[in-house]
Amino acid sequence: MTTPKIGSVTFPSRVFLAPMAGVTDRAYRELCMRMGAGYCVSEMVSSKALSFQSKKSEELMAISGAERPCGIQIFGDEPSCMAEAAQHAMAHHPDIIDINMGCPAPKISGNGSGCALMRDPQLCGEIVRAVTAATELPVTVKIRKGWDDDSVNAVEVAKICEQAGASAVTVHGRTRQQFYKPPVDYEIIRQVRESVSIPVIANGDVDSAQKAKEVMERTGCDLIMVGRASLGNPWIFSQINACLADPETPLTYPTLEEKLDTMIAHITQMVAYKGEYVAMRQARKLVIGYFKGMRGAAALRNEAGKLSTLDDLYQLKEKVIRG
Repeated sequence: MTTPKIGSVTFPSRVFLAPMAGVTDRAYRELCMRMGAGYCVSEMVSSKALSFQSKKSEELMAISGAERPCGIQIFGDEPSCMAEAAQHAMAHHPDIIDINMGCPAPKISGNGSGCALMRDPQLCGEIVRAVTAATELPVTVKIRKGWDDDSVNAVEVAKICEQAGASAVTVHGRTRQQFYKPPVDYEIIRQVRESVSIPVIANGDVDSAQKAKEVMERTGCDLIMVGRASLGNPWIFSQINACLADPETPLTYPTLEEKLDTMIAHITQMVAYKGEYVAMRQARKLVIGYFKGMRGAAALRNEAGKLSTLDDLYQLKEKVIRG
């Protein structure tokens, strides 16, 4: 395989970390990049919030040297406002500007942004055209299969985005109506791959190294994006890399101690970036992921939901070790 590349940006591996609101903050992105992710993207940033100089939005765009290459993802439904947001994001020196056209959340799509944009393919093109004109960086787009089963238009939208200047498109193989429940339609991703000349990134339900290899073969995509399956399991990136390099190589899995030490390091970094009060409340759902499959996981999840300090987390770690 040739070196993976989008525009002028090259990547150390073909498996990317998907942007996830409330999850892929700077600490999480740094962790996943250390574990073998080839690229990461910020949590989505509101173009309208940036126009009002939102401090929270500025914080979401902070990028460290340990997480590159890294993109900043913006969302909105007005071409001019999105262009301004892209220019604003340049102050944080991202490697790529990513446009969210796939978020199914009601508070996003209900306001005309995210996946709602796919109901107006021409507007999708106008937004991409405005953003590409506002930055010299590669501009990518994240879309879904369509809005619902009666409007499956991923191929149409991908073509329009390519013509408007997009350098790559990520496709999640479900409609907005389906959210995350039914099986992913990998056939639609294959159809998008065959309809455009820019790189296509396959996304949805990639939860193991073997699944990643199967999805790449099935869709024809050279790049793949992993989201929820990385929660509590950042080792999935190195496992996928190993499988793609040599499918016959036995995969390595973390020990209990390695899992717990990684969890502590991850949450400690969150505290360093955000302060203990904010970080520990956000960490509760992340800690739960590390306990998946462990003995007594239900009780551990209950305790994780009450974490308030790093000391609480250290005590919980010791409890797990004692069994």
